[in-house]
Amino acid sequence: MTPALELRATSFREAGQPYLSARRVSERLGLPLTDIAAMIGVARTTLTAKSGRRRVDAALSPLVRIIAMAAEMAGDEDRAAIWFKHQPLPGWGGKTAHDLVREGKSDRVLDYLESVRAGVYS
Repeated sequence: MTPALELRATSFREAGQPYLSARRVSERLGLPLTDIAAMIGVARTTLTAKSGRRRVDAALSPLVRIIAMAAEMAGDEDRAAIWFKHQPLPGWGGKTAHDLVREGKSDRVLDYLESVRAGVYS
């Protein structure tokens, strides 16, 4: 991750904590924790359990990377959140990044963002 992306990703952590925070992601995206849990494939109770922090961090990592990349390209996290939830991606039959992440295709969204960042637009 580039330094700019790493800096944006730190905004998804609680102060003084090394792990990503599902609560912070939920707030930034304007989605309930139950949606975040379903999107990343963990139980809702795991999101807040201390014993699940590493697992949640690993599961949130691709989602946070997507939002950080989109924010870098769009200018801020609010625009990135709107794009994530509402903008259909070319070639995916009207599906948004949110839809694809929910289907376990975070890697496809990241590939798309990398190609746009490199100047290739689908």
